[in-house]
Amino acid sequence: METPDLTGIRIIHRAMRGDLHRLRALAEDLEAGRQRADPARAAAITRYAEDVCGAIHHHHSREDEIVWPVIERSAGTAVDLADLSDDHSELDPLLERVRVAARAFAGGRAVSELAAALRTLSELIDEHIEEEERRIFPVIEKYVSAADWKTMEKSLKGGGDPRFELAWVDRYASPEEMAHIRRLAGPVLSLLLTLARPSYRRRQRLVFGS
Repeated sequence: METPDLTGIRIIHRAMRGDLHRLRALAEDLEAGRQRADPARAAAITRYAEDVCGAIHHHHSREDEIVWPVIERSAGTAVDLADLSDDHSELDPLLERVRVAARAFAGGRAVSELAAALRTLSELIDEHIEEEERRIFPVIEKYVSAADWKTMEKSLKGGGDPRFELAWVDRYASPEEMAHIRRLAGPVLSLLLTLARPSYRRRQRLVFGS
C-alpha cells in the first residue's frame, strides 16, 4: 500500500520550530543589548511574531478539526491523541501571551517579557512536535491510506495566510523536498515563489538583520 506523503507537514513543523528559535534568539539578543531595534524594526518584529503565532494557531486548530479525526478513524485503538490534544489546549494562551508581549514591545516596553514568552512557547512546540513525529507519524504511515491523506490535505487549504506559509516552504524545505513539491505543484509554484521572494527577503532583513 502506498504510504501517505508527509513532506508538507514535516516542512511546516520545521518552519514553526525554526522561526520560533529565530525570534527567541533575536529577543534574547535585544534583551542583552547585542542588537538594537528602532521603532520601525520593533513594529516589524511584532508583525512577524504575530504572523508566526497565527500560523501555529491555524496548524494546531486544523489538526484538531481535520487531521486527528482521519487518524482516529483509520487507526482506531492503535492511537491515543489525548495528550497531544492537551498540548494544543495549552498553546492558545501562550500564543496570546507572545502577541501581547510583542505589541507591548512595539509600544516601547522592554523586550524581556517577549523573550520570556517566546522561550516558553518555543520549548512547548519543540517538545510537542518531537513527540508527534516520534509517535504519530509511524501510525499515519501504517494505518492511513495515501488517498485519505491527500483528501485530508486538500481540506486543510484555506483559512491561513498562504503567502506566509509559502515563504516558510521556500525557507525551510530541503532542495530534495522543494524538487518534490515542484513536481506535485507544477510551474505555478515557481511563479509564486519568484513573485514572493523580494518582499519576503526585505522583511527578513528588517526583522532579523539578514
